[in-house]
Amino acid sequence: MAEADPAHQPLRWIDRIDAGPRFDDNDAIRLNRMFRGRDTQEMLEAVIEDKLVGDLAIVSSFGAESAVLLRLVAQVCPSMPVLFLETGKHFAETLAYRDLLAERLGLTGLRNLAPDPQLLEAKDETGLRWSYDPDGCCEIRKVLPLANALAGCDATITGRKAFQSSTRANLPRFEVDGSDAQGRLKINPLIDWDASHIAAYMIKHDLPRHPLVEQGYPSIGCSPCTHKVAPGEDPRSGRWKGWDKTECGIHTPLGDDGELPPGYDPAF
Repeated sequence: MAEADPAHQPLRWIDRIDAGPRFDDNDAIRLNRMFRGRDTQEMLEAVIEDKLVGDLAIVSSFGAESAVLLRLVAQVCPSMPVLFLETGKHFAETLAYRDLLAERLGLTGLRNLAPDPQLLEAKDETGLRWSYDPDGCCEIRKVLPLANALAGCDATITGRKAFQSSTRANLPRFEVDGSDAQGRLKINPLIDWDASHIAAYMIKHDLPRHPLVEQGYPSIGCSPCTHKVAPGEDPRSGRWKGWDKTECGIHTPLGDDGELPPGYDPAF
C-alpha cells in the first residue's frame, strides 16, 4: 500500500497544543484548587522546583514591599530572572534599594529592562509624556519592554496584594494574563498577605525597607507619578494622583473594553 501524502495527514495532537495558548482559565482554576490553604513558601517551592508552570520570571518594582517576595523566591531559586523596568523615571532611592536587595539576597538573575531609545525619541522626546498622557508613557517605558522580555516565558510571579487597592481585592493566586493572547500564567503569591503579615516577615528576616516608606510613600513607582499618601488612605492612592488610572498596564490592558493598547506588540 502506498504511503499517504504527509501533507494530507491530520495534525498531531501535540502540534495543536503547541500552536495554542500556554494556559487557560481551567489551568488557573486547577492550580488555585491544588494550592488552596497551602503555605506561600511551600507553594513557591512546588511551582518552581517541580516546574509546574514552565519557565518562570519574577517582575519586581523594588518598591515598598518588594523585599518579601524577592526573599521568598531567592530561598528557592536565587538565579530566577528578576525583571526590573528601568523606565528612566525612578527615584534615586529605588535604584539604590534595587542594588542593595540584589546583593543582600543573592539575586543573580537581575535584568534591567530599558525602553527602546528610538521609540522614546519618536514618542517622548521631551521626557514629559507622563504629564499629559500617563498611559502612553507607561506603554513606552513599561508595557512594551516587559512584553519583549517575556516572549519566551510561560509564567510570571508578581508582588500584588489584595489590601493594596480595591482593584486587587479579589485577585486569585493563579490567573491567566488577560493582556496576553499567548495564555501566559500570572502568579500572585502574596495576594492574601496583609500589611501586618508583610511587616512581621520583614522584621523576622531583617529585611531593609525602602527609604521612601518612612517619608509617606507606601506604594512607589516612577517619581513624577508617585505622591505621598495620608494615613488611612488607600496605599496606592498616591499613584497617578489626579488621573483616572490605577495600574501601569503590565497587569491590566491600557485600552478600552479590555483591548490591548495601540502599538502593543510583544515582538517589538
